[in-house]
Amino acid sequence: MADVNRGNRPLSPHLQVYRLPIAAWTSILTRITGHALVAGIVLIVWWLVAAVSGPGAFAVADWVVRSWIGFIVLAGSAWALWYHTLAGIRHLFYDAGIGLGIEEARKSSWAIIAGSVALTLLSLILFFIG
Repeated sequence: MADVNRGNRPLSPHLQVYRLPIAAWTSILTRITGHALVAGIVLIVWWLVAAVSGPGAFAVADWVVRSWIGFIVLAGSAWALWYHTLAGIRHLFYDAGIGLGIEEARKSSWAIIAGSVALTLLSLILFFIG
């Protein structure tokens, strides 16, 4: 076999050179939010099970849910739910062959991010007002 000098070139696409497009980041984030929703579900299920277990168990669970960490987990879960829902709707359009262009995918990615933040804020406002 010939000894070919390939030099010190990085493999292509190299992480220092290549930048993932926003559509790739939103796709990755869709999978992450799907798994992260489990944290909110576990917290809510624990709270519900504690409610039927007795006043002592409910007092502990209710304290955790109403604490700042519970608020962060539930607010994060609300955002993850909105984000995951909007990304799922976009995926339905993708399945129909709509929005597959590079520029359309970029715009819909930013729309999902902005929409999920806006809907989360709206949900929190409605929750605390009502």
